[in-house]
Amino acid sequence: MKLPLLATLCCAALSLASALPSQQASNVVLVTLDGLRWQEAFRGADEALLSEEAGGVEGVDALRDEFWRPSPAERRRAMMPFLWDTVVPAGQILGNVERGSRVRVTNGRYFSYPGYQELLAGFPDERIDSNDKVLNPNPNVLEWIAARPGFEGSVAAFTAWDVFPYILNEPRAGILVNSGNELLDDDTLTPRQQLLNDLMRTGLPEAAGVRTDELTFYAALEHLEKAHPRVLYIAFDRTDTNAHERRYDRYLRSARMADGYLRILWDKLQSMEQYAGTTTLVVTSDHGRGDPPDDWRSHGEDIAGAHLIWLAAMGPGTEPLGERVDAPTYTQAQAAATIAALLGLDYPAAVPQAAPAIDALLR
Repeated sequence: MKLPLLATLCCAALSLASALPSQQASNVVLVTLDGLRWQEAFRGADEALLSEEAGGVEGVDALRDEFWRPSPAERRRAMMPFLWDTVVPAGQILGNVERGSRVRVTNGRYFSYPGYQELLAGFPDERIDSNDKVLNPNPNVLEWIAARPGFEGSVAAFTAWDVFPYILNEPRAGILVNSGNELLDDDTLTPRQQLLNDLMRTGLPEAAGVRTDELTFYAALEHLEKAHPRVLYIAFDRTDTNAHERRYDRYLRSARMADGYLRILWDKLQSMEQYAGTTTLVVTSDHGRGDPPDDWRSHGEDIAGAHLIWLAAMGPGTEPLGERVDAPTYTQAQAAATIAALLGLDYPAAVPQAAPAIDALLR
């Protein structure tokens, strides 16, 4: 009687194990929203900026109808419904300063190149002190992952800003980096890729050296469907551009648009056999911004609060704790090791200067 009972128990244990969430991801998608403040991520629209005088808003009443709600929880959901309805309940979000959670930038510069360098390399570098197109001397987690067995030729980055080939040191890294208005280059372009190239040839850029977020997103999505990368990085820019231009209306709408892209991306991932149930999504920013009336437009070492950012993740390998409160302070530098750890890889063991992974994020 013992052998049939043992067999039954073993089958039950296997069934239970198969029903439990995977403890490790097979794929990771990283998305960054340039300069999106933690204040909007957690509070939604800031009433102090819903005006022409403070926020450069055109059509104040219409904007209030879109984004203003009685409570911060309702406002943030109006701005980023996918983040708050899907990502946070299934994963975690860090960085709500008002609830005792902080994610801080440690590079001391608080602008884009130093921020992306810290985020992707896992440590700050005082030599990175401008946004100039200088090849980054430091390794980054994307190129390191691409050199691991099973990831060769399976890491790609699609970014709106044309400085990323330098941040990621594309010549050295040996990964696909498509940025700015760089045309898609493949032996056999799909009809959608050909259309995207036509739009890049004939359309207006978002700003000097910056491709529109929609072109960046759909170029990345087409690559996902065509090449099936295991690690994909998508870097949006429009939130930062609109803030610098003192257009709070466009800043809010750009955040909502990016949130919509996240939903499309997640739905696509769940519809594909390689990615469904095996992919973790990580969303964060490169730097914070200041406060109204004027500093919200800016960031940098002279802007109070520009060192504070936020980070969210969901998928296999992440602990589903929702919005973190009264949490330890984490750093932007920890993102690189966390991305690797989600895949079962130890980045700091190979790059000792890299900060450790955010253990509390990991299942």
